Amino acid sequence: MLKAIENIDAEIFVVDNNSTDGSDRFFSDRFPQVKFIWKKENAGFAKANNEALRLATGQKILFLNPDTIVPEDCFEKCLTFFSTNQNIGALGVKMIDGGGCYLPESKRGFPSIFTSFCKISGIIKLFPHSKLLAGYYLGHLPESEINEIDVLPGAFMMVDKSVLDITGSFDEAFFMYAEDIDLSYRIQKAGFKNFYFPGATIIHFKGESTRKKSMQYIRSFYGAMLLFVKKHYGKVTGSLYALMIQMVMVAKFILPDIKKSVPGPLKVFSHNKAFIIGAIETFQEIEQSIQQHFSDVERADNIKDIRVIHAALILCGSQHSFAEMISIMEGYKKAYEFFIHAAGTNGIVGSIDKNTAGNFIMIA
Repeated sequence: MLKAIENIDAEIFVVDNNSTDGSDRFFSDRFPQVKFIWKKENAGFAKANNEALRLATGQKILFLNPDTIVPEDCFEKCLTFFSTNQNIGALGVKMIDGGGCYLPESKRGFPSIFTSFCKISGIIKLFPHSKLLAGYYLGHLPESEINEIDVLPGAFMMVDKSVLDITGSFDEAFFMYAEDIDLSYRIQKAGFKNFYFPGATIIHFKGESTRKKSMQYIRSFYGAMLLFVKKHYGKVTGSLYALMIQMVMVAKFILPDIKKSVPGPLKVFSHNKAFIIGAIETFQEIEQSIQQHFSDVERADNIKDIRVIHAALILCGSQHSFAEMISIMEGYKKAYEFFIHAAGTNGIVGSIDKNTAGNFIMIA
């Protein structure tokens, strides 16, 4: 974030929804340019963002999830797109997961009974590029092309402040999920356009708050979707939507490959071998900490120098910009288990995919 705002007049707000990991003590004397808001309860995504919004003074507002990494030129590209296109209400960018794979929720259509059925029944996975059957993720629109879309992800949602003055911000009736759908809908109803802008790519790790196949996720997500449908489509459609959700959830209980689950322990590393791509000084600094997790650790100047695949790859800020790291992850997705070490930090983060809990390595 700090790298991305170096050439921009910007302010950063971080709202902590009553975390219990000692974040307030850790950050109390760090990052003086960041304005922290420490909550005594978990008020939900919408309420937390709205509290920061009331203090913001910028002309453009970016709602950004904490489990994201943005390239250095991300915000400048987005602001340029805003300035060269008319009637834009908000925009989102291309998102990839911790394994470098494209996240389809980067662009979405408004949910209907049919599109939601295709999603939760799994039909969308069989026809991922169908305009009819993959309408939930607008699968017919190329991930590399700019397009006007319906729904922007709350993980990265840049909105013109003047638009929010008209539409209002997130509806606090939504605790988690669908608040971005609701705001996107109100932006369109007010006569503005939502755009998918793949000119910038960010990493969205995901996988931490809920697991995709857990009943907790299904109840939370589709409960929020039902709230949206009832709010905007009416009681009749809402009742039919609720019936459809109940039928699919019952089916998921019956199918042998779908089981009740709860978040499990931190995932064990998939590989024994790790390559650190960074300066010699960085390698010497982090090698000992890495060896506690990987039995075989080597240094490389460039990914092209590595002759094996299916190993852990630690990309270091001493060697690459965040934009270069993201490009490497996209280019070599599924070949490596990626980790990122930002220069000047004492931690390394990584996640294989959007459904897997991430890993964090503390540097001694």
